[in-house]
Amino acid sequence: MAIKTANNQSMTAITSLASGVSAQSLILLATETASSSSTISFTSNIDSTYKEYIFRFYNIHPSAESCFAFQADTGTNTNYNQTITSTFFRAYHNEAGTESGVSYFAATDQAQGTAFQRLVENPQLGTNNDENLNGYLHIYDPSTTTFVKHFTARTSSQNDDSQPAYVLNNFAAGYFNTTTALTRFQFKMVSGNIDAGVIKMYGVA
Repeated sequence: MAIKTANNQSMTAITSLASGVSAQSLILLATETASSSSTISFTSNIDSTYKEYIFRFYNIHPSAESCFAFQADTGTNTNYNQTITSTFFRAYHNEAGTESGVSYFAATDQAQGTAFQRLVENPQLGTNNDENLNGYLHIYDPSTTTFVKHFTARTSSQNDDSQPAYVLNNFAAGYFNTTTALTRFQFKMVSGNIDAGVIKMYGVA
């Protein structure tokens, strides 16, 4: 069955979808803007309405050389110390084109740990104005009371610690080892504050 468009014109003129074609949408639920913030928390709109939530990061900049990280909690708890098992690797390339590679980074994973999960190699996010982080974090079915809660994340960051500077493509994935619903998420720097940046939370419909 064909996709129907108004006057048989372009994809932008779609009026209906054929049976079996998904019309997945991102529903913006919350926006938080950092300004020398010790933490940024999302404590509402995380429920069984959506099976997947996406956090998007824009120009996250630290107050001191550090690492951007997140954790979750249940109910109205605010300890943000849920048990995580995770994996982490990153690709890198310097501005001069003289060094590049892909490697696992064991210092950034967890094995049944309760620390904040790092989304960039630590401490590879500095304070220069051309050092910032962008990317996204997917949380899958946080309201399930049957299964553990998986997440995947990908971020891009720049590091000026050594010259020539490096771009890092960071990959993290894992699960919260709990069958209790997750209802809140918190983001912070492992040390120092989030000097600036925006985080948006979406539900996937």
